[in-house]
Amino acid sequence: MLDKINRINLLYDIYSSLLTVRQQEVLQLYFSDNLSMGEIAAAYGISRQAVHDLIQRALKAIEGFEEKLGLYELFCAQQKLLQEAERLLEQPPGPAELQRLKEIINELRRKNEQ
Repeated sequence: MLDKINRINLLYDIYSSLLTVRQQEVLQLYFSDNLSMGEIAAAYGISRQAVHDLIQRALKAIEGFEEKLGLYELFCAQQKLLQEAERLLEQPPGPAELQRLKEIINELRRKNEQ
């Protein structure tokens, strides 16, 4: 569950500017501020079902953006490579570690050029 919320929060960070203002506000209130759907509904003067539908449409939208653009996937791949590089540098690197670091740098460059 926590992984799902973290993923949604990262997708929101990446794609929120592509959402409507109301979608941005409701996702922020629900996922970041931890307000319930009932609390959000009361604040906006709409039904809890309307809040639920708004959240679902917004989530579907950011998932669609990710499917088309893949920025979250790119971010995760870059983070994984950077963690590996960091691990390799925890001790003085030998020739094999230096070679792997060069490969990581080349892979990061390639991913950023796509």
